[in-house]
Amino acid sequence: MAHGSLSLGAALVGGLLFGTAAYAQGAAPECGAIQKTLADRKALVARANTASNSKKKMTPQEACTLFGKLQSNGAEGLKWITANKEWCSIPDSFAEGFKADHLKVSGIRTKICSVAAQATKMEAQARAQAQNGASSGLLGGPGLTGSFKLPQGAL
Repeated sequence: MAHGSLSLGAALVGGLLFGTAAYAQGAAPECGAIQKTLADRKALVARANTASNSKKKMTPQEACTLFGKLQSNGAEGLKWITANKEWCSIPDSFAEGFKADHLKVSGIRTKICSVAAQATKMEAQARAQAQNGASSGLLGGPGLTGSFKLPQGAL
């Protein structure tokens, strides 16, 4: 999966949330509690967008961790919205949009973490082969050694 699609997914998440979050604040003081969750979400989305536009790309493991935090944030927000929807007069469109974005993030996270797990497994195999077969290279040489590097376009 390309970094560009991560950026697009993250931008969708952030754009929808902050455009309609003001509805929840006006009804009662506890209705403003969602603002911290939304601010945290905005910061996570900004990190994902910054990383996708940076020359130094995130590793699959770093992206998995970031999208894990974004998914956790979405679960927390969804739980709050469900519990306070009526009391805080949260519009159906906001609740449905938040849920849809949460499902998108979950799908992206699943893909990214699958790539991260595969990369970790390949790195471990490369290290094991380097340690176990160091003296049995082609034509009696030491064989290939070194670290396994992920392609730059992996995420």
